[in-house]
Amino acid sequence: MEKEQTTAKPEETTKQNKPKGKRGKQQVGEDGEVIDKKNVYLGPKEKTDGYFFGVCHICATFNDTFIHVTDLSGRETLARVTGGMKVKADREESSPYAAMMASADVSARLKLMGINAIHIKVRGQGGIGARTPGPGAQSAMRALARTGLKIGRIEDVTPIPTDCTRRKDGRRGRRL
Repeated sequence: MEKEQTTAKPEETTKQNKPKGKRGKQQVGEDGEVIDKKNVYLGPKEKTDGYFFGVCHICATFNDTFIHVTDLSGRETLARVTGGMKVKADREESSPYAAMMASADVSARLKLMGINAIHIKVRGQGGIGARTPGPGAQSAMRALARTGLKIGRIEDVTPIPTDCTRRKDGRRGRRL
């Protein structure tokens, strides 16, 4: 006579069923992955008109072109690409082609984040240097507009000195 031994297993408490802090019970999927109830969205807050703005700072000198997109306050960087990141030769960093490639990369990143409109701030070298923006500024703005981003305002923020240090080349200027 064999006795059947049936051992009743007590209910095992697992980590998934224990309440943790204020969150309470966590839901566990079929594959054992923890599912959070709240979806965290880090993009801009929703508006009624459907435009989510960023600020595009374009610094176009005669050596390079920087395209730097921030949120409206300017604290959070959304995308930053330079012309030197897109071409190999040093002399082509400030070219219109490099600026177009950089702005295409920036607009692709912005569309992933949900930004569909930008304000543009264009900056030249300024100070005692040239006050005109470099050759990549115009083509960068055109490329951003062509990729489907709405353009809000365009502003020139080149630093103009009110009184400055002495310019190079002396009193009589550069003699050719």
